[in-house]
Amino acid sequence: MNKIIDLRTDTVTQPTAAMLAAMQTATQGDDSRDGDATVIKLEALAATMTGKAAGLYMPSGTMTNLVAVLAHTSRAGEVLLERGAHILNNELGGLSAVAGVYYKALPGSRGAIDETALREAVRPMTRNNFGTSLICMETTHNGAGGTVLPLAHMKMVHALAQQHGIPVHTDGARFFNAAVALDVPASTIAQHTDSVCFCVSKGLSAPVGSVLCGSSAFIERARPFRRMVGGAMRQAGSIAAAGIVALETMIDRLKDDHATARRLAAGLHAIDPRLCDPAGIQTNIVRIDISFTVRNAAQWSAALAQAGIAVSPGDSRSLRFVTHRHIGNNEIDQALTAFSTQFKTI
Repeated sequence: MNKIIDLRTDTVTQPTAAMLAAMQTATQGDDSRDGDATVIKLEALAATMTGKAAGLYMPSGTMTNLVAVLAHTSRAGEVLLERGAHILNNELGGLSAVAGVYYKALPGSRGAIDETALREAVRPMTRNNFGTSLICMETTHNGAGGTVLPLAHMKMVHALAQQHGIPVHTDGARFFNAAVALDVPASTIAQHTDSVCFCVSKGLSAPVGSVLCGSSAFIERARPFRRMVGGAMRQAGSIAAAGIVALETMIDRLKDDHATARRLAAGLHAIDPRLCDPAGIQTNIVRIDISFTVRNAAQWSAALAQAGIAVSPGDSRSLRFVTHRHIGNNEIDQALTAFSTQFKTI
């Protein structure tokens, strides 16, 4: 069989030659104890690029989100999120099980929380409840198919939160995809949130890591929580070095992943318009509706795997394709041929 075309996720990206070279010569300080020069450089670069005062390096995006919630809420109050948020649906209940907060899932459109619902959900602390302690946004929004939150929406959410003295955290696992799609610096987006995290291990191709950015005081509050959940690493310079190369060299090429995603969506739409709307593709994620077919998502995934195409079920009625730097036009065309062949058999 030919090499598998892996469209399950962009975390399968391999480090570049420049990353591997940087990893070999990186410093090996103890980041958990005295700090490591390479980690410190990565954190400073991340903070500068997002327009924040400080950064904190951790192994994963799930951990950065969890630590952000812990640092913002001090384990009390209610967190408001859009009902399709990754923090709520894909991070195994860390909000409640570890951070000790409860949550309210709000309706939204393409990942953006409904403004009326948000205004009605915000509540102050009383003798009977802790009130709203945090509002979370997500851009790009995984569950909504890689959609990008409009800046006007983020500005509204942040302004509303400030009126009530509530912090805002943004899950930006693919934050630079959002910046590229909007054609603005990452700091332009991050000005509408008190903290933001992003992964260097997805489309940016570094092997490990996510950085949480915010004010200096916030990051200092976050440090002991990072240690509490096991994220204080020792000789982390090697993996941080790859993250620096990712931020310095890999952002501009994300537009190529967006282009291949649009090519994929257009091809799927040509097979059957019910599968997806190419006009809705903003970044590198394509979610398709297969509810009208006789196969469920798991069956579709298995059938495509037999044809050398790896995809992930979104839920029982949808599939998720994610493009990345190892996927070019040839791989997209092969995936479309395989899908078309399978589609004709149903």
